Amino acid sequence: MLVFGKTPLYLGICLSAWITATAENNIEPKADNVRWVSLDFKTILTWTIEASAHTYTVLHSEDDRDWEENPDCIRLREPECDLTNYLEPLDRTYAADVRTEPATVDYDDILEELPHTYSPPFNPYRESNISAVEFTVAFADESRVIINITEPLTGLHRQGKQLSIRDVLKKDLKYKISYYKSGSSGKRDVISDSSLAEVSNLEAGEGYCFMVAAFIPSRPRNTQHGAWSAQLCASRGSNVLRELSLGAWVGVVFTLIMVLVTTVTVMVLCCRCYQQRHSVHTTQSSVPI
Repeated sequence: MLVFGKTPLYLGICLSAWITATAENNIEPKADNVRWVSLDFKTILTWTIEASAHTYTVLHSEDDRDWEENPDCIRLREPECDLTNYLEPLDRTYAADVRTEPATVDYDDILEELPHTYSPPFNPYRESNISAVEFTVAFADESRVIINITEPLTGLHRQGKQLSIRDVLKKDLKYKISYYKSGSSGKRDVISDSSLAEVSNLEAGEGYCFMVAAFIPSRPRNTQHGAWSAQLCASRGSNVLRELSLGAWVGVVFTLIMVLVTTVTVMVLCCRCYQQRHSVHTTQSSVPI
């Protein structure tokens, strides 16, 4: 009787375990680590997922308003969604909702039951990273140089034109120029309102090195600066720019050595040919007729 009494208990435990395991296997995997990746106003929402047959649909909301679907971000199998063209106006706070969907789903019936993962808030105008700029340096006179900055292009287009960061940020965009005299550790900064900047009060005859970054003082402190450019150096004597990198110096030295070796080799061969011809001529001249 004791054995028969335990049988229903064991069956109940096994059935409960099977139901639990089945339920766990049927749970739709939620998107994890949802985050914004934005460079020069090209903005992509990314997340991590487990391998499964599920798809993901992304909705976004502007300033806590109604959620909107994005035509390019429905039933995705890859864990990313390009929202660049949907975050307008730029100077607004946006949030995204990544919803997990099974392979077959009646979307209208179970919309509210789908697993959701929400993104942190994001403001493209104030938080998109700005890439490093390129620039040139030219001496105006002994004590002044002109910095000519090429402004990066953004991921935004208007009427067939790709916008630059100046087109987007307008008067909020400035440039910070950091420079120092060759052989000195003391740096100075100059802020310019335009992409054509002047650095003055330089010591005549001295070489200077320059770096440039976009600067948006209206932004929060941690996103005010764009990436710093490569460092360029110039001296008034040669007015030749060069990047201070070990690879560049190695290349220059190697080239000089090769030119020197080639020159010496040619000279040695020419000398040997001359000596051989001279020796033959001397021998022929000494033979009696």
